[in-house]
Amino acid sequence: MSDAPRPSNFLADIVEADLRAGRNGGRVVTRFPPEPNGFLHIGHAKSILLNFGLARAYGGRTHLRFDDTNPVTEETEYVEAIQADVRWLGCEWGEHLYYASDFFERMYACAERLVRDGKAYVDSQTQDQIREQRGSFERPGVNSPFRDRPPAESLDLLRRMRAGELPDGAAVLRGRIDMAHPNVLMRDPLLYRIRHASHHRTGDRWCIYPMYDFAHPLEDAFEGVTHSICTLEFESNRELYDWVLDSLGPWDPRPRQYEFARLSLGYTVLSKRKLLQLVNERRVSGWDDPRMPTIAGMRRRGVTPEALRDFADLIGVAKNNSVVDIGKLEFAIRGDLEGRTPRALAVLNPLRLVVESWPADRTEELDVPWWPGEPARGGSRKVPFGRELLIERDDFSEEPPKDWKRLAPGREVRLAGGYVVRCEGVVRDASGAVTAVRATHDPASRGEGERRKVSGTIHWVHATRSVPAEVRLYDRLFAVEQPDAEPDFLQVLNPDSLVLAKGARVEAALADAAPGTRWQFLRQGYFFVDPVDSRPGAPAFNRTITLKDTWAARTAAKPEARRAKREPAPVDGQGAAAARKGRAELRAEARAADPELAARHARYVGLGLSEEEADLLSGDAAVATWFDAAVAVHPNARSVARWLLNDLAGLARERALASLPLAPDAFGRLVALVDAGRLTPAAGKALLAELVEKGGDPEARMKALGLEKVDDRAAVEAAVARALEARRAEADRYRAGEKKLFGVLVGAAMRETGGAADAALVRKVLEEKLA
Repeated sequence: MSDAPRPSNFLADIVEADLRAGRNGGRVVTRFPPEPNGFLHIGHAKSILLNFGLARAYGGRTHLRFDDTNPVTEETEYVEAIQADVRWLGCEWGEHLYYASDFFERMYACAERLVRDGKAYVDSQTQDQIREQRGSFERPGVNSPFRDRPPAESLDLLRRMRAGELPDGAAVLRGRIDMAHPNVLMRDPLLYRIRHASHHRTGDRWCIYPMYDFAHPLEDAFEGVTHSICTLEFESNRELYDWVLDSLGPWDPRPRQYEFARLSLGYTVLSKRKLLQLVNERRVSGWDDPRMPTIAGMRRRGVTPEALRDFADLIGVAKNNSVVDIGKLEFAIRGDLEGRTPRALAVLNPLRLVVESWPADRTEELDVPWWPGEPARGGSRKVPFGRELLIERDDFSEEPPKDWKRLAPGREVRLAGGYVVRCEGVVRDASGAVTAVRATHDPASRGEGERRKVSGTIHWVHATRSVPAEVRLYDRLFAVEQPDAEPDFLQVLNPDSLVLAKGARVEAALADAAPGTRWQFLRQGYFFVDPVDSRPGAPAFNRTITLKDTWAARTAAKPEARRAKREPAPVDGQGAAAARKGRAELRAEARAADPELAARHARYVGLGLSEEEADLLSGDAAVATWFDAAVAVHPNARSVARWLLNDLAGLARERALASLPLAPDAFGRLVALVDAGRLTPAAGKALLAELVEKGGDPEARMKALGLEKVDDRAAVEAAVARALEARRAEADRYRAGEKKLFGVLVGAAMRETGGAADAALVRKVLEEKLA
C-alpha cells in the first residue's frame, strides 16, 4: 500500500474490506470518466480528488477515460481542457489514458454476442413508441412487437445498422430483460442507436454508437477497473451495469459500482446544460469566466488546487444528497490564501488626502514589509510617501457612526506602514461634495513612534506615483441559495457579481506584477493577476475573495450561525428588486423569532439528528409539527428524519406536508415497518410513493401490493425454483464455472418474490440449489 494519508469515508472502508478479503488480486483501480462535451466544474473536482486519492492511498492507479460515445456534442477542445484541469488538481494518470472509442470494436462484438444469446434484439419502432411502451413506476411496460425477432434477423439488422444502410432513428438495439421490471431502466434498455455524425476521433468509421449504460460497464471491465465510483443519480443504473457485465463475462477483475452524493453547492448551478446556456447567452465571458464554478473559471479567479483539496476534505464523502454551504468553500479558499499572499497597498475608490504639514517638494521612500505580521518571512519594498495621497472613500466620514475607527474631522488614524495623520477639514466642489480631505501628520509616529496607539489603520497609495489598474470585483454569480429551485435560474443572477473598480490605483511595486501571482490588498481582499488580460505596466487584478464573509454581514441571521446561507445587499435604484433570501437563512430567522422552534432544533440534535437535519426540520412550525407527530408513532427520530428528508421531501416536491393524503402517523408506521424488517428499503420506497399519491394505511397497502418482506423459506424456495427454471441457461453456465452469473440469478429470484424477500435468505437458498 501507499504511504499517502488514508481517507476516512465509507468508500475507503469498502476498499479496505476488499483488500483484507483478497478480492481483485489485491488491486485497486479507479477511474474518472468525463464526457468531453463541456468544461469540468467543482463537482467534478470532488470526484477527481476522490478517485485519485483512493487509488493513491491504497497503492493503486486511476485511469482518465473520455466517454466519447456521442459524436454530436463532443469536441477536442473539451478533451484538452479536461486534461489540463485534472493535471492542475495534481492528479496524474501516466499511461492510463483511455477513450470509449478505443473499445468501439470490442463493444460491437459484445452487442453481437448478446443478440446471438437471445439477450438483445433490434427494435424498429420510433423513440416515442418505445418510450410509451416502457411504462412508468406505476405502470408496467408492454413488450415490443419486435421483441421476439429471431436472433438471425436481429443480427442481420444490426450489421446493416453498422454498415450505414439505415437512417437515424430507423432502428435501435435493445437488451431483452424484463418489461415488467420495477426498475424502469431494466425494461429492455437501448444499447445502440444510429447516429450519422462525424466523431472527433474516429471520423466517419462508425454510424452506430453505444448508449452510456452499455458502454460504461464494458469500459470498466476492459480496463480492469475494480471500483467504479459514481454519484447517486446512477444508483438505479447499477442493476443494468451488473446485467451487462454478468451477461458478457466472466471478468477478472469484475468491476463493482459504488455511489456517493454528488456536490450541490449553494448560490451555484452545476448543470452542464445551464452552464452552457450561461456561456452561449453571454451572461458570462466564457467557460473560464471567474464567476463560473468551472475549474477553469476558479483557476482564473485565483483559487488554488490546494484550496479545492481542503474543501473536499472539509465536506467529506456522503451517502445522501444535500446542499453544501458555499461558506465552506470560501472558508477553505481564505484559509489557503492567507498564508501564501504578500500584503500590498491598493485603493479601489480613491479620495484625495492632502497632508498639509508635509513639504510639497519632498517624497520619502518608506520601507514597508510584504509580511507586516510575520517579520521572520522577510522581504520589503519602497513605498513613496508625499504631500498628496489617495485613501479609500469609505474610510472617511464627516458624520461618523458610533464606534467609527477610521478618518473623520478631528480624528487620527495611522496610514498602514506610514505616519499617523489627523483630519483638519475637507475640500468641496461647487455642488458641496467632498473632493479631498485636509490633514496633518505626526513626524514622530514612525519608527519608535509606531507604538503610539490610534483608533484605526487605513490603507493608502501615493497620488501620482501609484499606477492605475483594472480591478475586477467578483462575487457570487447568483443572488439566492438555490437557483436550481427557481422557475428561471437566469432571473436570480446577482447583478453585482462583477463590478469594475473605476479609478483603482495600486502601489508602484505592482505595476509589473506577474500574471498568475496572488496578492492580498490590505483590508480589501485576495487578488489574482489575470493570466489572460494583464500586460507589463497594465496589470488586471481579479478579486478571488473578500477578506471576510461580507455576505453574512448583510443578513439578519444570527452571527454565530456559520452555516446559514447568505444573501446580497438590496439593490438600489428604480425598478430594482429587493434581495432574496436563502431558505436556510429564512429558517434561522424563523427560529430567532420563535423560541419554540429554537427549542425544537436543540431537542432534535439531542435525539441524535445531525445539525443539518435539525436545521431543515425546525425552520418551519408546520414541518416540525408534522415530524413530531410521526415520531410520536415511531420514536426512532433519526430514521423518521432520514426518510422524511431523503425520500418524502422529493416525492412531495413543492407541496406542503399537511396537504398530502399521507398523514404523519401513517408515515411513522411506514418507517416502523422498514425498521422492523417487514419491508425492504426498496419496497418501503415503493410503498411511500403509493401512499403519497393515494393515502391509506401502510400495513394494509403493503399487504395489498404484496410488498411485505418474505421470510418464509418455502415461499423463497418456490421463487428460486421458478427463477432457475426461467434462467436455465444461466444456471447451467454458472454450474459450469461462470460464477459471475450468480448476481443475475439472485436478481431473477428477487423479482419472482416481487422484491419482498430477504436478500440474504434468497442468496442462501440459491447457493444450495446451485450446488
